[in-house]
Amino acid sequence: MNSAWEIEGFLQIKNGVLHIDGVSTIRIAEKHDTPVFVFSEKRTENNINRLLKIGDVIDCRVKVCYAAKANSHKRILETVRNAGSDIEVNSGGELKMALDAGFVPEQIIFNGNSKTEKELAAAIEAGIYAIQSDSFYELELTEKVARNLGKRANVSLRLVPEIESETLHGLQTALLTSKFGMMPEEALDAFRRWSPDDAFMNLCGIHLHIGSQNPKSEPYSQAFLALFQNLVKIFQETGHRLEHLNLGGGFPVNYLRDDSNAADMPPSQKELFAADLEPSEVVRTAWEIVKNSAAEADAIKLLDDITLLVEPGRSIIADAGICLTKVRNKKERPIRTENRKPETQGPALSRDTWLLTDAGFNILLSMETYKWYYHLVSAARAGDVHATPYKVAGPLCDGGDVYFDIEGKNRLPDYRLLPENIEVGDVLALFNCGAYSVSQMFPYNGRELPEIVFTNEFKAL
Repeated sequence: MNSAWEIEGFLQIKNGVLHIDGVSTIRIAEKHDTPVFVFSEKRTENNINRLLKIGDVIDCRVKVCYAAKANSHKRILETVRNAGSDIEVNSGGELKMALDAGFVPEQIIFNGNSKTEKELAAAIEAGIYAIQSDSFYELELTEKVARNLGKRANVSLRLVPEIESETLHGLQTALLTSKFGMMPEEALDAFRRWSPDDAFMNLCGIHLHIGSQNPKSEPYSQAFLALFQNLVKIFQETGHRLEHLNLGGGFPVNYLRDDSNAADMPPSQKELFAADLEPSEVVRTAWEIVKNSAAEADAIKLLDDITLLVEPGRSIIADAGICLTKVRNKKERPIRTENRKPETQGPALSRDTWLLTDAGFNILLSMETYKWYYHLVSAARAGDVHATPYKVAGPLCDGGDVYFDIEGKNRLPDYRLLPENIEVGDVLALFNCGAYSVSQMFPYNGRELPEIVFTNEFKAL
């Protein structure tokens, strides 16, 4: 019987051992020690192909722009480029990484809410597809830099249209309380100020992003419709005919394919981590709503030459990466009487068994900042029943470096379920670790950062 988290040809159990792309995770851990991040280029390509299908279901041009912030490792960027994706960057550093990885300027868009003159100059000099401007001040700064360079800047305006989704509050980026974007009225003033034939400012698009890990499709339809309504108003009041609309990203990843820990989460948290939308279906539905609105407003011609941009990051790279970690210490501790409660999988516990690993929040920062859930299995005993509860924690000199919620709000399960008799030296695997891990890790406590390896390296041996 297959485990719920298995994915044919990608994550599978063979002879009881977890394999990724047919390669034994134990073999990887033996060669590289732990912690170590393991990536599948094949899975990354598969995820990009899934997103490129958006272009098959709507009748306009589509640019899939991988959000480099999710993981900017050079080999990942090269894999993404070779698979047919363009790219979204968020700093001058990421812009350089994109160019070094072989992306051409026409493939690059540049987000960010605090761009420097140096970064703007680099983007304008390169002639990238669009600088996503975050404020009226930044528009004026962009014009200044473009004028000094004697070059025309391609600019898209990021709007904040007050669209709420059901993701975590800190991941919502289309609300007035968010730090991103400008009000639609400000954007309209910008289109009035800079004419379509301005020598230094080519205002060619508008952009919004509703946030990450959105569990429902409706906010995307609201966002696409808001973009279209602003497109119409901009044309009618300023004469600007836009070249592109940017819907942002945020398509979710199913972190709870195996829901054994789900009973210990609040319903909203469970819904968030189990979200599993199909991007092409989400955009197709939204496109139909936009086209119907365009027909009613007699504005369908404004969509004739439009290019739709999407900026997925998590949905491309999250499930393509796993983290292997080793149990380095084990101990037991009595449970304080007031904290004893029946466990989902069995009777109330009187003692906790603690497993201390070598993977802390310095390499999986979202587990601390957003209480993010990464499913945990035994790599060597992946086929065994995972029903024994353990307290699991990392190696850092920080009381918050744990795989549960120390505030007691159950945003993460109190215990992780693994096979019985897990011992020091056993290798464990954390799934869906490809996004916002490698790009955010840092050497706290002077710890060496883990190696990043790819399954193709082992297949070639």
